[in-house]
Amino acid sequence: MSVHAEQKPWTVPALAEAKRQGRRLAMLTAYDAGFARVLDANGIDLVLVGDSLGMVVQGHGSTLPVTVADMAYHTAAVARVLKRALLVSDLPFQSDATPERALDASVALLQAGAQMVKLEGAGHKLEVVRFLAARDIPVCSHLGLTPQSVLKLGGFKVQGREEKAAAQLLADAQAAVEAGASLLVLECVPTPLAQKITAAVSVPTIGIGAGPHCDGQVLVLHDFLGLDSGHRRPRFVKDFLAEGGSVAGAVRAYADAVRDGSFPDAAHAYA
Repeated sequence: MSVHAEQKPWTVPALAEAKRQGRRLAMLTAYDAGFARVLDANGIDLVLVGDSLGMVVQGHGSTLPVTVADMAYHTAAVARVLKRALLVSDLPFQSDATPERALDASVALLQAGAQMVKLEGAGHKLEVVRFLAARDIPVCSHLGLTPQSVLKLGGFKVQGREEKAAAQLLADAQAAVEAGASLLVLECVPTPLAQKITAAVSVPTIGIGAGPHCDGQVLVLHDFLGLDSGHRRPRFVKDFLAEGGSVAGAVRAYADAVRDGSFPDAAHAYA
């Protein structure tokens, strides 16, 4: 049995304590019980049931077709086997369009076993964050490249390169925390900006293509294992299966690399 399995289960308050202690958080996605069990036993702190399942599991070209029912099904499968990792589940496209819709979707995901819901964007979504947090639903706010906005963004592109955009991202991050977010995901954000945001907020930041200075890292399971998902391989992706030798070994190698700061390096980030 892994030594990680003997550690206490993660809770939402423990995430903030980890930031205060400077402990880096390792997060991966999972969509079924088999992989979730391996992640949980080999050092992963947070498991994300991402709407990325639309692309890597269902074969869609984006995350837009994913439904709340899809998310609840996969969340329940993952939740059944987790003993240590904290389970985060995505609110899929437009399920968070209004506070009331977000509440209904969040209840479905929490009843399926999630301990936190993740939603994309700021702006009017801040009202949603505030509404959910006031009802004791832990929220993770996803900023930077928000895949559900792919049509508006014109593709999957790095966000916050220009001065005005960078200032807006910083303001959005601070506003999300003020609204009640307990965790931030920063996707495809230049390293210096992600570092600035991480220093400016009291909650942990989880980077994906956001450099090594975030409080933790996340990758999509299929990317992390070097599987061909049928989509262009992002720069921030590293194949840990190649060096880990097995799925369990890859998970341990990833968790160790996140905690010692060796992943991501400059080759897997945006300047």
